[in-house]
Amino acid sequence: MEQVNPAADRDVVLALNSGSSSLKFGLYDVGPTGVVELTTGAVEAMHFQDRMFERIEAALTEAKVPGPTAIGHRIVHGGPTLRRHSRIEDDVVAQLKEAVALAPLHGPASLALIRLAEAHYPALPQVACFDTVFHTTLPEIAYVLPIPRAMSSDGVRRYGFHGLSCASIVRQLGGELPDRLIIAHLGNGASVTAVKAGRSIDTSMGLTPTGGVVMGSRTGDLDPGVLLYLLREKGLDGSALEALVDNQSGLLGISGVSGDMRALHLAATEHPDASLAIDIFCYSVRKQIGAMAAVLGGVDMLVFTGGIGENDAAVRRSILGDPGWVGNFAVRVINAREDEQIARETHIVLADTGRL
Repeated sequence: MEQVNPAADRDVVLALNSGSSSLKFGLYDVGPTGVVELTTGAVEAMHFQDRMFERIEAALTEAKVPGPTAIGHRIVHGGPTLRRHSRIEDDVVAQLKEAVALAPLHGPASLALIRLAEAHYPALPQVACFDTVFHTTLPEIAYVLPIPRAMSSDGVRRYGFHGLSCASIVRQLGGELPDRLIIAHLGNGASVTAVKAGRSIDTSMGLTPTGGVVMGSRTGDLDPGVLLYLLREKGLDGSALEALVDNQSGLLGISGVSGDMRALHLAATEHPDASLAIDIFCYSVRKQIGAMAAVLGGVDMLVFTGGIGENDAAVRRSILGDPGWVGNFAVRVINAREDEQIARETHIVLADTGRL
């Protein structure tokens, strides 16, 4: 793999997008005139160790592309203090550690990935790109939670997630961006966001990525009394409740079969609960779309994105049903391009802070 020095106003960004079972990566040549995708790939979770970057390097070499000059990370939660995409330095790492409590499914893995990247590419600048940044435009009426205000001042509020996906959709729409847009990012994690004139004004996820619509193994919105009941009557402690709402519920919990929509489609004819799980997912998303339509005062366009949103036409049809009650609107299916968005945001941060 050839190491090159791009022009002063360009970066070759290795974008890292970690999930629960794999790490997606992409290499992009980014400059003021646009982005060129050089190569993409994925590494399975079993390789989330020192060998991981060896496998990435091997993939870049095989693709005959230049080596990276910067690393961009998707970070799910920046907590109450990291509210813009940021160059990763000691103070940022310290704040990321504090934010782990708000995203226990994602935070530790992100920190481990940063450490591995620093060890493998010690001379390269790294940038944290936060899913929460797109939602910093939420108005107070949307982000304040109905709890004692003293807790709100401690950072307990609605943050919203899938922001890199939403930012990518807004950018791709360009001149076609409508005034009233709803983005349904549907995958193992799922959310619905209301976008007014390009700015997030409400979104289904809240303090953590557990709230909102029903997801693969996450509950989505749940009567807090259910948790109190399980705590009081069934003796579940905090760890057990966390495992319940994040890992044992959602499509997996309802079906008893799988949290993967593809598996549920295959099982639906023989397992009524698998069919029910699909129906509840679609019903949950449809309700959130209705709520966001009310917030926006109508809908000009609905965009489906994410693994389910982009690839599952049956789910899209079920979600839409008969949308006549909310008026006529355009429906689009658009690839999220989160990795490309990471590369773009990394370039912007380095352009502002310097590349050394």
